Amino acid sequence: EYDYIAPDPLNPNIIYGSHGTRFNRVTGVVEQVGPRGNYRYLRTAPLLFSYVDPHVLYLGAQVVLKTTNGGHNWEAISPDLTHEAYEIPASVASYGDAAKEQATRRGVVYAIAPSHLNVNVLWAGTDDGLIHLTRDGGKTWKNVTPPAMTPWSKVAQLDASHFDDDTVYAAVNRLRLDDLKPHIYRTHDGGATWTETVRGLPDGPVNAVREDPLRKGLLFAATELAVFVSFNDGDDWQPLRQNMPATSVRDLVVHGDDLVVGTHGRGFWILDDISPLRNLTAETNLYQPRPTVRYPRNANTDTPLPPEEPAGQNPPDGAILYYNLKSAASGPVTIDILDSTGKVLSRFESTDQPPPPDPLLNVPTYWIRPFARPGTAAGMHRFVWDLHAAPVAGARRRGGEYPISAIYRDTPGAQGEWMPPGVYTVKLTVDGRAYTRQLTVLPDPR
Repeated sequence: EYDYIAPDPLNPNIIYGSHGTRFNRVTGVVEQVGPRGNYRYLRTAPLLFSYVDPHVLYLGAQVVLKTTNGGHNWEAISPDLTHEAYEIPASVASYGDAAKEQATRRGVVYAIAPSHLNVNVLWAGTDDGLIHLTRDGGKTWKNVTPPAMTPWSKVAQLDASHFDDDTVYAAVNRLRLDDLKPHIYRTHDGGATWTETVRGLPDGPVNAVREDPLRKGLLFAATELAVFVSFNDGDDWQPLRQNMPATSVRDLVVHGDDLVVGTHGRGFWILDDISPLRNLTAETNLYQPRPTVRYPRNANTDTPLPPEEPAGQNPPDGAILYYNLKSAASGPVTIDILDSTGKVLSRFESTDQPPPPDPLLNVPTYWIRPFARPGTAAGMHRFVWDLHAAPVAGARRRGGEYPISAIYRDTPGAQGEWMPPGVYTVKLTVDGRAYTRQLTVLPDPR
């Protein structure tokens, strides 16, 4: 497990971590600005800023702590929210007698979920099985724990809805009770009633649940095996593992149009462009592409990383286009890229053939970007337009003309003119029917 970090939304060069450590990325100065007092913490104490007021930073101990001036002053805005006393569970086994002697109040606030709409609304969950809610900035708290949650249940993560202040999603871990079942609780009435929503999830703890900020009811779950997705507010779940290894996923966040995943021991993973999940319907053929930033390709002249060097993979080099075929196409599938005047800049067909091998090629072929064409099978397809017009007829890179800024299986061949920022039209033609979407290409913000 890892410490929380909280980038300052007002100054991205300031990062808070642990129990109140402030790090300045420009000066390298590290300051201890945590609260002073008799507080209980876990190493993974929740530390996060309010989504409504960027001056407010919360920290979880046995109470909820708050600062509005970067840690110079802290105040406890809750009483001790943990169990005052509870029975020792049978899972403690032979250590039961010794544990009973030490069964003092020892829980902590393990999860904090600020409202996305109201700075005074805040949810708090403990590692010993309680959930509380305040609607007045911490002046009064209400115990809204689901009846099915027993002591020693850990509220691993809480996620307040982006759409209303009565909805929260709770990922609950009951490993200490020898319970390996998944547990996710959902409320839409401020904790008055709860529903457990785990259908489709395999056995194993759930570490986090996150709601998509744009599509209501689209949820993502981090489990000990993979990432799961729900399109109906958690009523049903299905795996979103794709090419990820089976690994413990500890947390995830929706950042713009991407899903960012943090694992335990397998690094960070990013699912580029979740817009198809936001627009997924049985009738959709060509999905609305997200705005694409026109980044120049790396021109580094140093030796490229060898293929055996472990390294993360960058997002695709261009605009990501998704389309779905209810059944296999009976004829060619065509993708056209048109400019604002209707001129076709590039055309890609499912019948396209790869160019013949270059007899002068003097680098291993595993450096070269594989030939790609639109697919015709039933189901979802992804095609990447590299933001270039079609190359001049017969043009090709020859021999040593490939750049030294090579990337394993992703070094481009011959390319046409690099297209400027603007609005383009993507046209998908399947079995005589055409579908169009607008694609916005943005300039490099740097």
